[in-house]
Amino acid sequence: MPEDAHAADLRALAQVAAYNRAALDHADRPVLILCTGRPQPYAEAVCRALDCPLAACENGVWVYEFVAHRWHMDPAITPDHLAAVRDFERWVETELGPAGCFLQLGKHASATVFHDDVDYLAHEVVPRIEALIAQHNWPMRVSMTWTCINVDLRHVSKATAIDRIIASHQLHRDRLAGIGDTTSDLFIRDRVAWFGCPANAAETLKPHADQVASRPLAEGVLELIESLR
Repeated sequence: MPEDAHAADLRALAQVAAYNRAALDHADRPVLILCTGRPQPYAEAVCRALDCPLAACENGVWVYEFVAHRWHMDPAITPDHLAAVRDFERWVETELGPAGCFLQLGKHASATVFHDDVDYLAHEVVPRIEALIAQHNWPMRVSMTWTCINVDLRHVSKATAIDRIIASHQLHRDRLAGIGDTTSDLFIRDRVAWFGCPANAAETLKPHADQVASRPLAEGVLELIESLR
């Protein structure tokens, strides 16, 4: 999906959904699941659109079972961790809110900070957040995406969510493939045998890929999954 306000390429996404339906029906190709930093409601919508049976969302906080409509938080997240996230969110609202920063809705054990000026986020807000986390000794990591700042618990990631899915579904890592476009997707790279990037991926991520598509976004995903068949 585009990070900006452009509409998604529904034609390409329909082709991805058709691929996934065939994978589920015939077991003749890898089944696609979603692994995203966005919250569960977004993951549910994508699962419905693309026929994904599972999703890892909120950068590993949740594993969402679409068919059963169940979501499971990482058991390594404690009440103290959740309290630290709440404290951080209150700080954002009181200290950064007057400067135009705002929190993404729907997150439970992590936080995402937005501002209309992405350069302001990167150069002014990130250092303040890092200093705050160090001051309180909160077990959090800070990462910048195309449009926002993610603040996640250090011991929870897309990698730990994949570990949970591997264990619960008795999968084999040497048969797993992943696709990503931001540096947070290095956590996926660490858990799969093959990794691909669409053309719009961060330049720092592309050297870690086994294949980089010639096309961006959903068109690039189509190119990559066709190469896996």
